[in-house]
Amino acid sequence: MDKQMTIGQVARRAGLRPSAIRYYERLRLIPKALRVNGQRRYDNRVLHSLAIVRFARHVNFSVGEIKRLIDGLPGRPPPERWRKLAAGKLEQIDALIARAKRVRKMLGDTLLHECPMLVERGDALLSRSRQDQEGPQTNI
Repeated sequence: MDKQMTIGQVARRAGLRPSAIRYYERLRLIPKALRVNGQRRYDNRVLHSLAIVRFARHVNFSVGEIKRLIDGLPGRPPPERWRKLAAGKLEQIDALIARAKRVRKMLGDTLLHECPMLVERGDALLSRSRQDQEGPQTNI
């Protein structure tokens, strides 16, 4: 059997604070620890679970997405589940990048003018935003 570790030992090995480990446990992102004399005890598998959670957090997965990724699994998530969630995240990142590029262009455009017309640009932006929400107009 694997050597049991205290929460402090796990925290040091994983590079986390004990409070983060308790938080992940409370959210059910890692398995609940055994208790020995009231103290949490973990086996080495928790380090693998924490590595998955940390990577998922690093690539901007929400807690809900991480739960879907690891739901019901003691170990590594199935590749097809990972691919589906990662593809969805890539779409979100692509949309974020596209929006950031639009914002960058708008800001850059204001720098080209001695006296930027921010109100007019704001009105044009609102008008475009409404059109985007209403969808394309068709004339019959």
